[in-house]
Amino acid sequence: MTADHDDIPAIALHWVDAGRGAALATVIETWGSAPRPVGSQLAISGDGEIAGSVSGGCVEGAVVVEAMEAVEDGGSRLMEFGVSDDEAFAVGLACGGRIGVMVEPVRDADLPRDLLAELVAARAARQQVAYAVDTESWTRGIEHPPTHADRFRLDRSGFEEDSARFIAVHNPPLRMVVVGGVHIAQPLMRMARLSGFDAVLVDPRESFASAARFPGETLIHDWPDAALAAHGLDPRTAVVTLTHDPKLDDPAILAALRAPVFYLGCLGSTRTHAKRVARLEEQGFGPDDIARIHAPVGLDIGARSPAEIAVAVMAEIIQRLRRG
Repeated sequence: MTADHDDIPAIALHWVDAGRGAALATVIETWGSAPRPVGSQLAISGDGEIAGSVSGGCVEGAVVVEAMEAVEDGGSRLMEFGVSDDEAFAVGLACGGRIGVMVEPVRDADLPRDLLAELVAARAARQQVAYAVDTESWTRGIEHPPTHADRFRLDRSGFEEDSARFIAVHNPPLRMVVVGGVHIAQPLMRMARLSGFDAVLVDPRESFASAARFPGETLIHDWPDAALAAHGLDPRTAVVTLTHDPKLDDPAILAALRAPVFYLGCLGSTRTHAKRVARLEEQGFGPDDIARIHAPVGLDIGARSPAEIAVAVMAEIIQRLRRG
């Protein structure tokens, strides 16, 4: 996960515990074209250090000033920014967009330090949690599934209908497990990171999954069944198998089918998949289980090269994530 976006609450908590003070700024509404989606956050320390973003940089200065005042004087507040079409591109709010921003200092009378710590701990444990705040009474709390089930599924923060309560959804970071240090895995691992996934490569063959072939990537040299058991599989995880070798692919497929992963894709031709299906049926898996497998893996875009196939795989994963 990237510290400047995914760990914003933890950064704010660190600044508070270091005695620097902090405030959290959150995008709570957007109209028209806005550079950052609802739920985006910016942490501001009491001495002006920032992490994250609530816009393309166009309104951060005003938010920082307001946040530092809030840290000093207390009081949560709402801010709204908008520009005319003539000025839009100059400040980054294209097409006359507007954004609403909520600024909350981390103080007992505002966003209590212990409530922020509860949120940070839940995120660290990969729990789905929602931070709910009434922007009129400024009451706050942490809420868990099955409350806000649709918001968690769609990864969508926002106001409850006809209400002043803003629900900030905190889903665990997206993860991807790629099984097989083959050619396709090299661009796929890079694309996964650029798309916001914490990606790991699993292959017991160290000559395939080597630091020289995958510089800077997280490599696991255990057998896939052991690796996936240790890594953990949840609804925010995608699994892709690429080896063509049943000794390596099948243990990963079995583990993924027994877990609530949102995507399972397997490289191989239609004939290869038919053999795979037969093996799975022998293991007791039924049609509904087997239907979860995307095979041949990736969207049918006519991909030929390893990089093109990686694009097709990444596109299918995102399609599955966003459209269900």
